[in-house]
Amino acid sequence: MMAKHKYKFNPESLSYDKIHFSFKKKILRVLPHLSVSFLLAAIFYFFVFNYLFDSPKERKLKSENANLLLQYEILNKKIDQVSEVLQDIQYRDDNLYRVIFEAEPIQSSIRNAGFGGVNRYEDLEGYESSNIVIGTSQKLDNITKKLYVQSKSYDEVINLAKNKEMRLVSLPAIQPILNKDLTRISSYYGIRFDPIYKGTKKFHHGIDFTAPIGTPIYVAGNGVVRKIENSDRGYGNHVLIDHGFGYETLYAHLHKIEVTEGQKLVRGEVIGTVGNTGKSVGPHLHYEVHKNGKSTDPINYFYLDLTPEEYDKMIELSAQEGGQTLD
Repeated sequence: MMAKHKYKFNPESLSYDKIHFSFKKKILRVLPHLSVSFLLAAIFYFFVFNYLFDSPKERKLKSENANLLLQYEILNKKIDQVSEVLQDIQYRDDNLYRVIFEAEPIQSSIRNAGFGGVNRYEDLEGYESSNIVIGTSQKLDNITKKLYVQSKSYDEVINLAKNKEMRLVSLPAIQPILNKDLTRISSYYGIRFDPIYKGTKKFHHGIDFTAPIGTPIYVAGNGVVRKIENSDRGYGNHVLIDHGFGYETLYAHLHKIEVTEGQKLVRGEVIGTVGNTGKSVGPHLHYEVHKNGKSTDPINYFYLDLTPEEYDKMIELSAQEGGQTLD
């Protein structure tokens, strides 16, 4: 316990005299303690205030950050809405517009292809809100890529629409032999028995029209004579017509060929006559339709020559497996 008064030894009186301080001295003695106390209090206040309370500038920045995050959330929702609309457009493109013009659908691997190479978002990493910023940027990039692919697709569809008239007259849409000249259709497209190797089944890539030798054969659509071959085996004397747009027609076992390579033809022109050349067991025309290099059922293209009843009957007969080909 500190003494209330201080004393000083007096050698003359051999006693202790009480020391009296003036007010000024008392102030000077207390001042250092007060200064240290104020300094410590100031330091304590500074650290506590800075850790527990935000400065006006910090409060403003935090408010701006919160507003930006809210805007990013709103933007993400709008991007998702745009993505749904784009998916609907892509579906219509693949399943409606491209079907109408018989164009192949765009592969999903192309529509959904990403961006290769270096990390495109490296500059956005390392921040408190990097995840939402990078995620939003990726969504925008993906939609941009899909929109580019869709734009190119519509360019193609527009060109197909412009060429629609030319395409329609080029399609192999009639029978190559008139019904009045036709004896019968002896074999359809599909699995059939080989006429030479009895009991052996094979895939028949066309239709066999039985008709007398010399019966006129008509080109099924506008096109150009791509190939003529005279042979005593296989297809025998045959003609290949290129109609454009991925279509070709083959006319085989002809008796006489009345066109030349490179000649341009209009649907309905005579290209030759029915024969019995090559691997054939009777007078007939073997007729094939190719789409993009692959054979397809020719009856799908006879709509200009057949009534609905005739077409249904032909479909029914074509679906029956078996029967024997003439080649």
